[in-house]
This record gives sequence, structure tokens and C-alpha cells, in this order.
Amino acid sequence: MKTEFFMPMKPPTMTHQQKRVSVKNSKPNFYEDDKLKAVRANLEAHLARHVPEVKYTGAVRLKTKWCFPITGKHKDGEWKKTKPDTDNMIKMFKDVCTGLGYWTDDALVTSDIIEKFWAEIPGIFVSIEDLE
Repeated sequence: MKTEFFMPMKPPTMTHQQKRVSVKNSKPNFYEDDKLKAVRANLEAHLARHVPEVKYTGAVRLKTKWCFPITGKHKDGEWKKTKPDTDNMIKMFKDVCTGLGYWTDDALVTSDIIEKFWAEIPGIFVSIEDLE
């Protein structure tokens, strides 16, 4: 099974790593502030349109190509070598996919290919491939 799609959107620059923390009764409580909640909601809205009919239950390869709007002197297709870091970008993405039912658990993602570019058409290309 294979799922591929492109979501035209401005990719989020806030990441899962930007959760807030408060301390109550000497215990840390991690939470998302309103800005991070809005980022998650936007990602959910876009990803909800592409939920596979059948949930992945085995090992998968997840390829994402994050296309950020061109700024400055950058060119279409040029590698984006600035923040956000790819490892931070993908965490919320996988969590949202799990919540929407793309797969039974994001631990099934045994291969990640994450790329980021400057692009004339911003968005996120997604490919999920069954490896079993």
C-alpha cells in the first residue's frame, strides 16, 4: 500500500519542541500554548483530507518534503539550511497522523526521509509506503 499527496500550505515553523512547562505540586506539566495549538489544528485540518481508507499496521517509510515560501535571494528548489530542524518538524506531524488514524502507532515509521526546500509553491509533499 502507498499513500501520496501534496498539501498546499505554508509549512509550520513552530515545532513540538516548543511546548510550555508549568510546575504544580513540584511536578512539571507540559502543555501547548495557543499558538502551538493553532499550528496543530492547521496541520490536522490539512492531513484530515488524506487519511488512508485502511490504517497502516506494519513497518512504513515516511517521506516528507517541506516546501517553505521563498524569502530573500533563495531560489525554487534550493535546500533550506535554516530552522526549524527536521527532527523537530516531524514529531508533531507524526503525532497528528497517529491521532487521525494513518497508522496504529507512529513507532511503525521505521524509515524517515525528511527534506526541506525553498519553493515557489509552499506546502508539504507526503509519501507513506508499506515496507512489508
